[in-house]
Amino acid sequence: MEKQYVIFKLNQEEYGVAISHVQEITEIKSITSVPNTPAFVEGIINLRGKIVPIVSIKKRFDLPLEGELEEQRIIIINLNEKQVGFIVDDASQVLTMDESQIESPPELIAGIDRDYIIGIGKVDEKIIVLLDLEKILSDKEKKEIEAM
Repeated sequence: MEKQYVIFKLNQEEYGVAISHVQEITEIKSITSVPNTPAFVEGIINLRGKIVPIVSIKKRFDLPLEGELEEQRIIIINLNEKQVGFIVDDASQVLTMDESQIESPPELIAGIDRDYIIGIGKVDEKIIVLLDLEKILSDKEKKEIEAM
C-alpha cells in the first residue's frame, strides 16, 4: 500500500510526515513569544484568525539551530482538535512511498527517541526518517500547548 509523505529538512537531514496529518504548510510569519512556556515553544501566530502555538522541532530534539530563516516553513497539524505548527528548514516535496520502501526504526537515531519515529523510508539513494509529529510532545506538553 502506498502513502504520501511531506518531506522536510532539519539542518541537512530529511524527514517525512504523513500528508494525512498535515493541514497546511506556511511561511514563517511574525511569532509572538509567550512567557513561561517550554523552551522549544517559539510562541504563537495568528493564522487566519486562529491562534496557533509554534514548536521548534530542532529545540525539542536538541539539534543545532542552523539554517536560513527565509527558507524555513511551518507545518501545521491538528493535535487533539487544536492546530499546532512545527518549524522546519524546508518543506517543499511530497513523496509517495510503498510499504516495501519503509523499514522499522533502529533502536536509536541521532538522539531522537524512537517513539516519534514511524519508520525509515528509502527512496533511491536517500534515507528519510518518518516522524509522527503528534508523538513528539509528551501528554503534559500537549496539555500546556492546548491551553495556549
